[in-house]
Amino acid sequence: MPYNNFTVEEVGEKFNLVFKAKSFVPDLEAVFPSRWLKETLLKTLPLTKMVGSEKARSEFIIAPILVELRELSKNKISIFSGKEFNVDRELGLNGICDFLISKSSDQLTLNAPILALVEAKRGILEDGWGQCIAEMVAAKKFNEAKGKPIDYIYGIVTSGSLWHFLQIKENLVFLDPNEYSLSPIEELLAVMDWIIRTEIDK
Repeated sequence: MPYNNFTVEEVGEKFNLVFKAKSFVPDLEAVFPSRWLKETLLKTLPLTKMVGSEKARSEFIIAPILVELRELSKNKISIFSGKEFNVDRELGLNGICDFLISKSSDQLTLNAPILALVEAKRGILEDGWGQCIAEMVAAKKFNEAKGKPIDYIYGIVTSGSLWHFLQIKENLVFLDPNEYSLSPIEELLAVMDWIIRTEIDK
């Protein structure tokens, strides 16, 4: 069973996870976008609305934001799009991830530790939680197998305009009840930058 077949109930039962609604993002200072990102989104947002597909959201909204995030990290992370991430087929931890973010500047190969995953979804964002959590479990196992475990792994489910954040530690999954909007983007960038800095600054 690949990632996209998991529901929240199934992934919780299979991996003995405990779910908690918790706002885990601290108060953050705004992170203002570069001129490049502002101009890029100004051009791509109308295209996204006209096309309306998950792929369009990934290419026209999410990818530019992740490139900006890599710039903010001074290229200390790598970003993989549409990457096959087969960790344990017997457990159903296999399939394609929209985006993987790794604590590595090597953009040629996927290295541990995986910090976060981003999934583009249509409609109700909660419908993407099961898939995203399964990918987070896989990232945790991947990091441990490579000898590079980290305290938290983050997941993000987005429609492009709205963003939900998830956090996993051991068998606890925290679901942030807050929705973050693409506008104002300063708040969204602050959250994503905080997620990356919590690990790369260690």
